[in-house]
Amino acid sequence: MRSGGAELTVTFHGVRGSTPCAGPDVVRYGGNTSCVVVDAPGARPIVLDLGTGLRRYGTTVGAAQPFDGLALVTHLHWDHVQGLPFFGPALRRGSRIDIVGPDPGTGATLEDAFDRCYRPPFFPVRLADLPSTITYRSVRSGSFEEGSVRVTVAEVPHTGPTVGFRLDWRGRSIAYIPDHQQPRDGSGSVPDGVATLARGVDLLIHDAQYTDAEFAERSHWGHSTFGYAVTVARTLRAQTLALFHHDPAHDDDTLDVLVAETEGSAGGNGPVVVAAAEGMCRRFTACDG
Repeated sequence: MRSGGAELTVTFHGVRGSTPCAGPDVVRYGGNTSCVVVDAPGARPIVLDLGTGLRRYGTTVGAAQPFDGLALVTHLHWDHVQGLPFFGPALRRGSRIDIVGPDPGTGATLEDAFDRCYRPPFFPVRLADLPSTITYRSVRSGSFEEGSVRVTVAEVPHTGPTVGFRLDWRGRSIAYIPDHQQPRDGSGSVPDGVATLARGVDLLIHDAQYTDAEFAERSHWGHSTFGYAVTVARTLRAQTLALFHHDPAHDDDTLDVLVAETEGSAGGNGPVVVAAAEGMCRRFTACDG
């Protein structure tokens, strides 16, 4: 049965992979890197990755009161963390950002890794000097509760320690897998961790950085093709697939063509296919029972 009025909202603030880009040819899909925000009744805002789209999100957060939210970071590559010091609420005393993500695999803690990114000479200010409170917790697998939302974490193949996330809220589910090394043997198999995250979800946000030709040249770079994203969604029976982590070389017109081809390949029995774009929102009404 439906629960009147209660909605979970997914808002895309950054959808690009590898590096931010700008120009008249990327205005429709956007040039900011990975940042998606999930708002659910009974939970703090949940920020999926801290790419340059985080600055955009910060402009939508009111200045009247401090921010309090959870940040789920898939891995520590620049395009997924470089927005943090440009997030307006992080510069506000009383704000709190709790970061959860994988340790860097170098013997350092998650906090150590962030500190190494943001310090002179690479950046003029250390995160510890910001007026907000930032906490860090390393995780590779498992589940925990964030208010009304259950968060599941599992490892995902990429270049370096990487996880994905699943969010379950009142019968609705979202999987966030922005960087995923497609099998190089052509098998199209789906790793157990990815299956744990994405099986039967309402919305799968998944890496779709390369065409088949690009993957042939960059098969060890840690990403997926449009076709493999559809395979994952179809195999795991995801209802909607949001193509994500767009290559910086793919302008709006190129993405239009690639998305249309992918929609066609999904077929009538496949998932609904959409292309993630900055400002896009998806809403899900609670479904109990």
